[in-house]
Amino acid sequence: MPTLLPRAFALLPLTLAMTLTSVSMISHADDTRLTAEESDPQTLGWMQGFPPPEDKLIRQPSSDFFSFPKLRWTVCHIRELMPTTEVSRGIGAPSKLSYALDKNIDAITFTPTGSNRSMTWRQSLDANYTDGIMIMHHGKVVYERQNGCLNELGKHAVMSMTKSMTGLLAEILVTEGKLDDTALVASIIPELANSGFGDATVRQVMDMTTALDYSEDYADPNADIWKYSKAASPLPKPKGYTGPDGYFEYLQTVRKKGEHGSAFSYQTINSDTLGWIISRTTGKAVNDLLSERIWQKIGAEQSAYMTVDSKGTPFAGGGISAGLHDMARIGSLMLNKGIIDGKRLFPAAVVDKIEAGGDKAVFAKADYKQLTNGSYKSMWWSYDNPTPVYSARGVHGQRIYVDPAADMVIVRFASHPDASNGKNDPTSIPAFRAVANYLIKK
Repeated sequence: MPTLLPRAFALLPLTLAMTLTSVSMISHADDTRLTAEESDPQTLGWMQGFPPPEDKLIRQPSSDFFSFPKLRWTVCHIRELMPTTEVSRGIGAPSKLSYALDKNIDAITFTPTGSNRSMTWRQSLDANYTDGIMIMHHGKVVYERQNGCLNELGKHAVMSMTKSMTGLLAEILVTEGKLDDTALVASIIPELANSGFGDATVRQVMDMTTALDYSEDYADPNADIWKYSKAASPLPKPKGYTGPDGYFEYLQTVRKKGEHGSAFSYQTINSDTLGWIISRTTGKAVNDLLSERIWQKIGAEQSAYMTVDSKGTPFAGGGISAGLHDMARIGSLMLNKGIIDGKRLFPAAVVDKIEAGGDKAVFAKADYKQLTNGSYKSMWWSYDNPTPVYSARGVHGQRIYVDPAADMVIVRFASHPDASNGKNDPTSIPAFRAVANYLIKK
């Protein structure tokens, strides 16, 4: 049994990164699952008391702090369980959000994909174990709700929406001429010359069309995902461990399999490679560059933070925790193509490229059932929609959903029992479209 603990703990950095996977973070059947109300961390009493009772403790090291229903507390308390580094908001005053709340949104109805029964917007929030959600329309907040582990003072794990922040930074550098997306990775990171990344282009890394000999099969105890998670763990390595230490060392061990550019393959190691490229190009850690270029400029209310490996390298693939209001500001920044509060933070072309989406034929080879005719560009997801709609996505239901035609942004934090977004997409996608249609007609 002792050998299980390092593996279980090491899974957390990857859990924070992986999205649209088939792995479930629960062990019991759906028909016995606690509802959102029943699994509310306040209701269950997790970590309440001075000290909390033994049976209500969630602590580190532990093998189950990211299992349901404990994960509903954990997503708001990552830095109490993991070492982190700051994404500073700086010392300026936060910008003010304007409100025009619409009480009718709760009653908007839609039909989930594959169902013949309608559902209201309010019902969808509990169905997806929503911890916090905000809708902005015409630059004003028209809907906001925070519950579960989250309040307006708290921060929530954004999971793989972190990737989209990393992709945004890279696209800014490319558009500004500071990073050549046609350059081979080895020309920027010589340490990766002999790895599978060496002859891939920066763009192929950004769009996850690299061809790598890398497995994320959780049923296989010898899969590469476990080697990656052991390397990424910030805890001391087990006695006798001789593998790579940290993200950068692990990336050097990855080998090529196939031809780069031929198919989309969602693999978190691309995001960590892109983080390395960004840092080598700018001379700054990803968290510091994100602070400098984005967080300090959007009038953020709170500093964010990122998990790190044992060497202090920020997790560019899934390590951010942030406040709901600030992620809404990010969505607004994207919707307005680099402008917030009248200030331009980066060229409009950055968002133009992301909004246009990636190669649909290449993306189709990955066969995402809920995202047919979608695409992936600069670590942002594009949906099949009459007008462009794109999103940052993270496991357990995290979203920044941008619909320019509706002049709408939706940001959601959630702690759905299933990691796979395939479990909440049948409700989420039609719900978001229903709100967009309502706001367009309003």
